[in-house]
Amino acid sequence: MTKYNPMRAIIHYLLAGIIVPIYGIQVCPFIDSLTPIQVIIPVLVAMVLQYAVRQRLVKTIIEGAALENQTSRSFKMELALFVTSALGLAIYNTVAHGFPPTSGLKVFVGIFGLGFFAAIDLSLERERLVGKLIEETGADLSPEKVYFPLSQRVMLFAATSVVVLITIFMLLVIKDLDWIVEVGQTIPLEEAKISIIKEFLFVLAVILPHTLNAISSYSTNLKLFFGHETGVLTSIANGKLNVRVPVSTTDEFGIMAKHTNTMIVQLKNYINEISLTRDVTILSLASLAEARDNETGQHILRTQRYVRALAIHLQPHPAFCDELDDETIDLLYKSAPLHDIGKVGIPDNILLKPGKHTIEEFELMKTHAQIGSDALKVAEDKMGSNSFLRLAREIAITHHEKWDGSGYPGGLRENEIPISGRLMAVADVYDALISARVYKPAFPHEKAMEIIREGAGVHFDPDVVAALDNIENEFMAIAREFGDQHTAGTS
Repeated sequence: MTKYNPMRAIIHYLLAGIIVPIYGIQVCPFIDSLTPIQVIIPVLVAMVLQYAVRQRLVKTIIEGAALENQTSRSFKMELALFVTSALGLAIYNTVAHGFPPTSGLKVFVGIFGLGFFAAIDLSLERERLVGKLIEETGADLSPEKVYFPLSQRVMLFAATSVVVLITIFMLLVIKDLDWIVEVGQTIPLEEAKISIIKEFLFVLAVILPHTLNAISSYSTNLKLFFGHETGVLTSIANGKLNVRVPVSTTDEFGIMAKHTNTMIVQLKNYINEISLTRDVTILSLASLAEARDNETGQHILRTQRYVRALAIHLQPHPAFCDELDDETIDLLYKSAPLHDIGKVGIPDNILLKPGKHTIEEFELMKTHAQIGSDALKVAEDKMGSNSFLRLAREIAITHHEKWDGSGYPGGLRENEIPISGRLMAVADVYDALISARVYKPAFPHEKAMEIIREGAGVHFDPDVVAALDNIENEFMAIAREFGDQHTAGTS
């Protein structure tokens, strides 16, 4: 779990302990009249006490608050601590040394400026920490509850930075004018100019790095958000919807992240609905084709599971791994039921003939592969080609091709036959062998396996037959689970 690292705060406090004494000497002649020890010790004591109080307040005020409030609370707490220290030092100088209120005002402005930049930087660091916690836990903020637009935050930062810078320069100018009047002609003009320029350069040397650091913190946080957002949108564009953008801010980007996640959920729901509709349509069409062949029973349910089992087993195989990724296997499983969709185009007197077909009838029967492919091609032409329709058409037209080239309708051989067709050929024949037909009884599993092994290298891809050898128990389990009165016992 990500934990808060105090190092950034320590650096701000160390810098304040170094800068405030130098700043006080530069802008206030009363402080300039003190010894270095008298100037430095109160500042260091104030910073040490402030840091000690801060450590306790971080745990109670910030870490004990809801994630939505931690960033804003961090800014308010850090700034309040610096303001308290500024008031304390101003009061101390008034009581201990009798300095006028103008001296205290100068000290207050300087410490307030440092505190403002420290508060900005540390609150942005807290925002990053909240973001990491959200990534780790999967929780989300509710931006609408404490919405604070980034545009307003940046405007506030810029305006305050300008006011602080102008105020400090005005204090320097007033102090230097008084100083020039006081010293009169005792100091050469060039030496006075150099002294004044050094003071201005000192202020710029302090303010500019603090400003750039705050801008860098803003940029880092924006980069983190845009990295998440673009990464998620890229995944969505690639069809991967199991992603989300961490809602880690309460500004415009938090709203964008929330709406992006809502869009992803809606897309997933729409896709799931479309997929369900597609799957139901596939099974309905396949069942329609199978219903005309009343001997096949749950043939489509068994064969699609055979195909998936073979594909999963062959996935690591060097000859298959490039094509059989998880998405393709899922599409094979869903498109397999359409392998005999072309049977709807075969006349009943041939499809339902109780006896063996004549040569002419068998030739007509074989056209179901082409009929199914043509029907799916019409769908492709209407809807546009996609992986599902391509695989379904491949299976429909190639599941009767044979390894030695003697199959139909294309006479394809060996690797000319798509993997989808080779897998379906084994699944289809195995199920036909263990199922009863009017022209043959249902063969037991052992007999079916014997016939398929004999067909390796002739009818079937030898690698697919080898895969079946390795998972034949899985085939038997599928046949048992989805068996009917037409299938043989598989024990």
